[in-house]
Amino acid sequence: MAEMIHPPMDQLQDLEYCIDSNPPWAETILLAFQNYIQMLGTSVMIPSLLVPAMGGSDGDKARVIQTLLFVAGINTLLQALFGTRLPAILGGSYAYVIPIAYIINDSSLQRISDRHERFVQTMRAIQGALIVASSIQIILGYSQVWGLFSRFFSPLGMAPVVALVGLGLFQRGFPLLGNCVEIGLPMLLLVIGVSQYLKHVRPIRDVPIFERFPVLISVAIIWIYSLILTASGAYRDKPNDTQHNCRTDRANLISSAPWFKFPYPLQWGPPTFSAGHSFAMMSAVLVSMVESTGAYKAASRLAIATPPPAYVLSRGIGWQGIGILLDGLFGTCTGSTVSVENVGLLGLSRVGSRRVVQLSAGFMIFFSTLGKFGAVFASIPFPIFAALYCVQFGLVASVGLSFLQFTNMNCMRNLIITGLSLFLGISIPQFFNEYWNPTHRGLVHTNAGWFNAFLNTIFSSPATVGLIIAVFLDNTLEVEKSKKDRGMPWWVKFRTFRGDNRNEEFYTLPFNLNRFFPPT
Repeated sequence: MAEMIHPPMDQLQDLEYCIDSNPPWAETILLAFQNYIQMLGTSVMIPSLLVPAMGGSDGDKARVIQTLLFVAGINTLLQALFGTRLPAILGGSYAYVIPIAYIINDSSLQRISDRHERFVQTMRAIQGALIVASSIQIILGYSQVWGLFSRFFSPLGMAPVVALVGLGLFQRGFPLLGNCVEIGLPMLLLVIGVSQYLKHVRPIRDVPIFERFPVLISVAIIWIYSLILTASGAYRDKPNDTQHNCRTDRANLISSAPWFKFPYPLQWGPPTFSAGHSFAMMSAVLVSMVESTGAYKAASRLAIATPPPAYVLSRGIGWQGIGILLDGLFGTCTGSTVSVENVGLLGLSRVGSRRVVQLSAGFMIFFSTLGKFGAVFASIPFPIFAALYCVQFGLVASVGLSFLQFTNMNCMRNLIITGLSLFLGISIPQFFNEYWNPTHRGLVHTNAGWFNAFLNTIFSSPATVGLIIAVFLDNTLEVEKSKKDRGMPWWVKFRTFRGDNRNEEFYTLPFNLNRFFPPT
């Protein structure tokens, strides 16, 4: 048999900076700003979707975006320092849209005639639900229960889950890019050209600017192009949807944002609590936990680190629960999860440095308090971000599939598990999404609204459906005699903190805190 040309490798080899190595300070600052620009898409899109439905004005929307960015900065910093310590940015999550829509359509809130008062009361209800639901991740994380459950994971089980974290967001890619194809398509072609075909071109000394900063370069060029189209009147007589997606001045963020505003806890008033709202929100917390687990696995690979051991994974989920608690206290209108697009950016820029993400958190906090300046960047048309998502979500999906190199893919058992998990992980959520819209209850429509929201949320998440199918099949079909085929000889050393010597280098807490919180 011919010698293998590409043997399985623990770590990716063509990345420039790993988790604990740092670029020069000038590059670090620009890379951090690039991460900040990247996460603006979701941070603007979610409030733009939810705040008007809550009865909020453009001013309310700008304030929610500021709050979301501010808390995202805090949560990212906490996660990078004390959580998994991976270079992962935490931001708003679409997983919370269904339970939040259920709260928005609550009859007691819909009866409020004054729009601003309805917005405030709805925000308080969302805050209360987030505060209660955050206990799920806090308990499962700090009790190590999620870490114990992760012992059922294997390379075979994780490959489709991580892949679906990226593939499951396909509707955020080209379908949204197509809303303004004259901006989105050039952006897609440009970011591919800059990051792949020009990556070896170095016009400034030895700095690979096209390889390091493809997002900054591409966004700047296409944003200027879209400004020219807007100023020249190219969209003057176009339909409202086209103007909303293409123009740079339709979001009303700059005019409605204050010059300076410091978000603070309970700024909307005291939260209100409802058992139904809280149970519905718990489904989104569970989904965000699964999706974040897959994103952490991808981030570890793109940061040239070992897969996070069970103890580190649980620690990260615990801190993410605290992040959701902060979301509830500040009123961000959604909960937190790992930003998949920023995980993809690690691979696109070939930099997995933790310091870059920590500094990026500083940009989030800084620009969230300076409302007008932050609103300028937040006014970038969304099709520009959708073009970036096409590349970055696809990259995260391929990182997930790379775990299959540690398994035997000449085994029919593994082929069935992988194929079924991927296919149903896309097909089932698509089926549920076809029946759901903000004003209807979705495919599950009993008389209990919270139950409808719970099940519709769980089964609308590709990664969650994929996890259920992959982990169940992988742990029930010919388990004992398939250990090698599943990749367990390689995976088992990463189950515990001391299973691999590199874990201490990557995941030890700062300030010598491991003395007080010894890893297991």
